[in-house]
Amino acid sequence: MEQLLRDFRRVLHQHPELSGEEKQTAQRVKAFLLAHSQPKIIEGIGGHGLAAVYQMEKEGPTVLVRCELDALPITEANTFSHRSQHDGVSHKCGHDGHMAILCGLAIALTQNPLTCGKVVLLFQPAEENGQGAHAVLQDPKFNDIAPDFCLALHNLPGYALGSVLVKEAGFTASVVSLALHLEGKIAHASEPHHGINPAEAISDIITFFKHKEVADPSQAAFALATPIHINLGQLAYGVAAGKAKVHYTLRTWSDANLQALKQEFESYVTQLAAKKALQFQLNWLEYFPGVQNNTQLVHKLQSTCQEQGISIKTLEHALRFGEDFGWFSKKFPSLLFGLGSGENCPALHHSDYDFPDELIEKGIQLFYGLLVRLCS
Repeated sequence: MEQLLRDFRRVLHQHPELSGEEKQTAQRVKAFLLAHSQPKIIEGIGGHGLAAVYQMEKEGPTVLVRCELDALPITEANTFSHRSQHDGVSHKCGHDGHMAILCGLAIALTQNPLTCGKVVLLFQPAEENGQGAHAVLQDPKFNDIAPDFCLALHNLPGYALGSVLVKEAGFTASVVSLALHLEGKIAHASEPHHGINPAEAISDIITFFKHKEVADPSQAAFALATPIHINLGQLAYGVAAGKAKVHYTLRTWSDANLQALKQEFESYVTQLAAKKALQFQLNWLEYFPGVQNNTQLVHKLQSTCQEQGISIKTLEHALRFGEDFGWFSKKFPSLLFGLGSGENCPALHHSDYDFPDELIEKGIQLFYGLLVRLCS
């Protein structure tokens, strides 16, 4: 089974699809599942999402195990034989490996059924843009699933290969991005006083966010504001700028703090625009609620790791990245844990990253161990 799953992971790696476009990926997963197990298949959930339902002989809890279908708009730098065949798109977050783990879990559940309960393997679309989990939960098809528990993992470069990382309560940051369009009035560069240039407003916005940052991750008020893209005017030396675009990503340790920062910025930019005689449009994008880990599930993970002889580390602080699994933890007892990808593994979202195949079997063992504890 190990080689079968490695080969399938590499097929998925060769054929990545962006968020919301994962139709062929879902079909490949469906074909694999039906070739090696006999689940009830729910298609088109939350977009191109796919759920495989495994009902055990006796009634019991319903446990959802989730992975992601989508890839990233990144050109792959690797030259190995399974490199992406789609220009400008590649699996640089390890979702190909996460899918392979759930496909292996499907085989494990078929060969060694649990005592009771129901397991739903969810291959979720559109995680990278923060839209997929919410779309799945809003889909009427999800009403038939009604999980009692939700489980997921994410590979984490920078940690020992195969080690487990976890934290009770907040495991990932609450994250949102913004796109701000500012419009003033262009003028000849020799007569800037006849125009309305957004440059000073951009400077003020940068300063505003710098003052709002709390860099110490040990503080509950931790806040990080990252400038992503700033565009001012045009490359014409005779024209003073009249338009600008500003893009930021904001991160805090709680949804409440993120909402407060959003409201404060909305108020600030309204006053700033009025002061500078600018028109503006502010859009909030790609919201990722922070993942809140259930204490009971964390303890079951710790017991599973102890039984399997797997090193487990409790993180001091939450992870700074966004994960839309937070939508599940808002509604159900949930657990997201990290699986170390190696201390020298390239970072997530880097062009030379590749999911370590060695993690596939480890991920299957961990999920199956958790399911035994929840469905026995």
